[in-house]
Amino acid sequence: MVVAHRGCHAAAPDHGLASSAPENSLEALQRCIDIGVDMVETDVRRTQDGVLVIMHDPSVDRTTDGGGLVAKLTLAQIQALRLDGGDEAPPTLEAFLRAARGRVLVNLHLKGPFAAQAAEVARRADASDWVLFKARAKTDMSPIADQPLYRDVAFMPMVGEGAARDAGQLGQVITRQASGIRPIPAVETRRMGAQGFASVRDAAEAARVRVWANTLGMSSWKSFFGVSGDRRALRDPDTSWGRLIDQGVSIIQTDHPARLLGYLKSRRLRDGVTIATIGEASPSSTTHAALAGTR
Repeated sequence: MVVAHRGCHAAAPDHGLASSAPENSLEALQRCIDIGVDMVETDVRRTQDGVLVIMHDPSVDRTTDGGGLVAKLTLAQIQALRLDGGDEAPPTLEAFLRAARGRVLVNLHLKGPFAAQAAEVARRADASDWVLFKARAKTDMSPIADQPLYRDVAFMPMVGEGAARDAGQLGQVITRQASGIRPIPAVETRRMGAQGFASVRDAAEAARVRVWANTLGMSSWKSFFGVSGDRRALRDPDTSWGRLIDQGVSIIQTDHPARLLGYLKSRRLRDGVTIATIGEASPSSTTHAALAGTR
């Protein structure tokens, strides 16, 4: 599965997209839908007046024509801005989910303690079946997916160094998180060495949970796979994306989703089943259905 980091903002000439699009924009979202990406990762912050909007940085300085902290700006002030490289304002979470619903899955990277509010926005947008929440998990935590907060949405634990006393115990985090009443569809692996990854992968396979890896820029995967993420993948995908796949990874988050899609097709790893098709077949559990394919 292909996850587009902050949307499909990179140019994709093979798909008729000669120029880039603003990250975390509705345009970048639409591009993902057009080229057939499985999931879009996006970042969520809260305005001064309590509205959830799509923005990665704490401030709007880098990505818009304005300035200031998101938390110090009202929704009206945010909507008066324009994203660099485009002609749209930073979208609200609700607008983003309404545009994605039924067309592509959305992974929410919440930049604050407002998961309950985000889940309510997803329900209001009729997009609960299309979102994937995530949070860090450790060995001493009971299954997070069983918390009432996640009763209507899918949840994925994130695991990295520090989640257990030693690397060989990282798999125990997955075993425990997968032991609850509600299933977890995947685990996002963060910084860890070879021993830790092997422990997580083996536990994930035993629990029938997908393994998610990030290949963003100079990735931490270099420490145990000898790869350097997207930068290396654009030159030699077999030694980056390919090596991850060969080691058991079945979900990759990238800044170059169009290139990754092309690579997967060249390896005959795309079966032509679209997220929309899965949603039509099982609208009450779209996220779990989409993530429950071949691992």
